[in-house]
Amino acid sequence: MTDDIIDVQAVRGLVETDPDTVLVDVRTPAEYESSHIAGAVNLPLQAVDRHLERIVSGVRGRMVLVCQSGNRARQCQDRLAAAGLRGAVVMSGGMNAWEAQGAPVVRGRQRWALERQVRLVAGSVVLVSVLASLLWPPAVAAAGIIGAGLTFAAVTDTCAMGMALARLPYNQPRNAVDVGASLDRLAVDR
Repeated sequence: MTDDIIDVQAVRGLVETDPDTVLVDVRTPAEYESSHIAGAVNLPLQAVDRHLERIVSGVRGRMVLVCQSGNRARQCQDRLAAAGLRGAVVMSGGMNAWEAQGAPVVRGRQRWALERQVRLVAGSVVLVSVLASLLWPPAVAAAGIIGAGLTFAAVTDTCAMGMALARLPYNQPRNAVDVGASLDRLAVDR
């Protein structure tokens, strides 16, 4: 592992031995509500840009960034580093790795992970458009559009479909995340 990426065992060790370690979960509030690491602060990636100055100037202790697989956490790490905060590390494999190793989680209302929802919607549109093209050949264009969108998402490490799905009522938490309270928790001297 590099210095800016650490594995689940290292994170567990930090949480147990270093009271200044703060886990920042950058997933959507609904994903966080489904399952999260006890004590983790939910600060959705979408909120990071709006609060970069406060995060960079107020963080105390070691910051470990967590998402579902590690991709959004790396995006957050890049944004924080560009703003001047260089000490944040990413938990390799995210919550997928955490849960695969049997580490404890706090569970709430269960939902499919956003990445799984994107695969379902994209795959369904492609399948339906290909089948529809047997009757009406221009319908295959929808499959091409989805393919282009997925390619763009991979190249830019963003996902418009995921951002759209995150806004659906199904993906909204029962209680909205209080970004201000999350930011306050980051700045508390431990």
